[in-house]
Amino acid sequence: MDYYVYVLKSMKNNRFYTGSTQNLEKRLMEHQTGQSKATRYVRPFKLLFFETYPTRSEAVRREKALKTGKGREEVLLKTSGL
Repeated sequence: MDYYVYVLKSMKNNRFYTGSTQNLEKRLMEHQTGQSKATRYVRPFKLLFFETYPTRSEAVRREKALKTGKGREEVLLKTSGL
């Protein structure tokens, strides 16, 4: 089964949230319904993009990379429409 890395944007405070999961649909629902402590108070969210990886370790590695300064720059470029 595939693993997903995803980036959400809070419509409340315009901040990004990056995560990884094996069940993207379920995880997005958890974010939208307040079941995630990390994002409970900054709902609703818009899914900006997601990427698919064959292993959990690859997905976690990519998630961590997107949370670095260079990774955040990449997220901004991907979502800016340039």
